Amino acid sequence: MSPDKLQPLLIVEDDLALQKQIKWSLDGFESVTAHDRESAMAQLRRHAPAVVTMDLGLPPDADSVTEGFKLLEQILGADPDIKVIVLTGQNDQSNALKAVAMGAYDFLAKPFEPEVLHLGVERAFRLHQLQAENKRLQAMQTPDALAGLLTRDPQMLRVCRTIEKVANTNASVMLLGESGTGKEVLARGLHQQSHRRNGKFVAINCAAIPENLLESELFGYEKGAFTGAAKTTPGKIETAHAGTLMLDEIGDMPMALQAKLLRFLQERVVERVGGRQEIAVDVRIVCATHQNLAQCVKEGRFREDLYYRLAEIVVEIPPLRARVGDAALLAHAFVRRFGQEHRRNLTLADDALRAIEAHPWPGNIRELENCIKRATIMADGHQITAEDVGLAGADGAEGDRSLDLRVTREAAEQRAVIAALARADGTVAKAADLLGVSRPTLYDLMHRLGLKP
Repeated sequence: MSPDKLQPLLIVEDDLALQKQIKWSLDGFESVTAHDRESAMAQLRRHAPAVVTMDLGLPPDADSVTEGFKLLEQILGADPDIKVIVLTGQNDQSNALKAVAMGAYDFLAKPFEPEVLHLGVERAFRLHQLQAENKRLQAMQTPDALAGLLTRDPQMLRVCRTIEKVANTNASVMLLGESGTGKEVLARGLHQQSHRRNGKFVAINCAAIPENLLESELFGYEKGAFTGAAKTTPGKIETAHAGTLMLDEIGDMPMALQAKLLRFLQERVVERVGGRQEIAVDVRIVCATHQNLAQCVKEGRFREDLYYRLAEIVVEIPPLRARVGDAALLAHAFVRRFGQEHRRNLTLADDALRAIEAHPWPGNIRELENCIKRATIMADGHQITAEDVGLAGADGAEGDRSLDLRVTREAAEQRAVIAALARADGTVAKAADLLGVSRPTLYDLMHRLGLKP
């Protein structure tokens, strides 16, 4: 197996004569060089090498191995998959073994045989490629935690990337968005991508439970705490121990209960209603609301200290009407799902797609889902028409405020390509026909705009 020349080899050596010798020995590889720790880390960031050969004795103290071990630690800290081959002196076996214990792939004693070094580097490249392929195959077999969320819209894709970034932290996340925008789907995706995925995901709607019952639902209650409390019952917070608790419509939580929730967030202990024992709970909090909580704080309807506890990470979810192409994309997916449920082979007619794209969808995805479900039942033939979806078509487009011709053209191209792909249900050939361009031209456009097929 030949080395992947798109992933360079980094040679770290302060002796220029030896550096040239190593580079000559490895002339079959795409080599970049560095002479000290700072330049090595700069080359690492610039070229992202799969394999590194390095000397432990580096400036400013080439007679010591301190800089070498610091560099080794930095390299593996930046990317644990990099294969580092340490070059050491003949009587330096203890340091070589220490380097391997720290995570180095291999070590070779100086003076080295060029053939042996070449073989070692080639094997390191091969192992790196095999491990990368193994990871890729595992990723293909592992379901995407955000697979329930379909989108091509750049804003929504940024939201997904944010969720992926914060998933493995313990930071409290606040999801802001209109009703029906997919807040619970994102919350579940956050949980599934976190280290708490083996724990429970527990959701509670603060607006759907009467105020006098919400406290016992959240914190639990002891036997005899109130009429009807026949047995000790843990609350939602306890139930979500080692997992994730989603507090939906947090803006509707009563002020008295906000104070008790704040104490839990500060102390991470709960007291059941009617109880005196403090119970430690390890849970990650995700809250969601369609309200403007900052405005609620100003109006005195929401505690400011609780707001800042919950809003460590704030994610704003755009409404469906602001997501380019998503209405058509989701409509196709709903038609397939409900068509299978009702054992019907249905497609969306062009007039139905135009009506779906023109509708403002005040109820967002939930409204669209219900609309398509009704249409799959009411459609007479194999196509769902605008009459079946019950929406009036609308023409017109937003006025573009930008006068920069290049920016305006690129924005228009991106909107047109995303809309065409959504209307064509992801079929590139059909999207190219809708746009009046060839498939290669559309592929070039998608590549330039950063859109995946």
